[in-house]
Amino acid sequence: MIKELVCIACPMGCHMEVDIDNEFKTTGNQCPRGQKYAEAELTAPTRIVTSSVKIEGGIYNRLTVKTADPIPKGLIFKCMDEINKVEVKSPVKMGDVIIKNVLDTGVDIVATRNM
Repeated sequence: MIKELVCIACPMGCHMEVDIDNEFKTTGNQCPRGQKYAEAELTAPTRIVTSSVKIEGGIYNRLTVKTADPIPKGLIFKCMDEINKVEVKSPVKMGDVIIKNVLDTGVDIVATRNM
């Protein structure tokens, strides 16, 4: 079975064809990262989650946050539920951990700016 993907491992955005029945043999990728991305995307896809949390005492009323590393794609909505429960107090520095080990993934939610 052939699956078509657009690689997001680098800015090239290669249009790839992946043969799932042939050890994920990949064509169309212009760099080796395409093969690795294709296999991961078709076996255990992950994503970086970006969002915002409420902040008290900041110049704005929302603080942007993101996962420090990708999490399993199937946990995105549960991760958003956890993010939406949080309110922090200013001051916060970029990189500060807002939620430690979200959903027991080993991945932290971190601030993406100072406020």
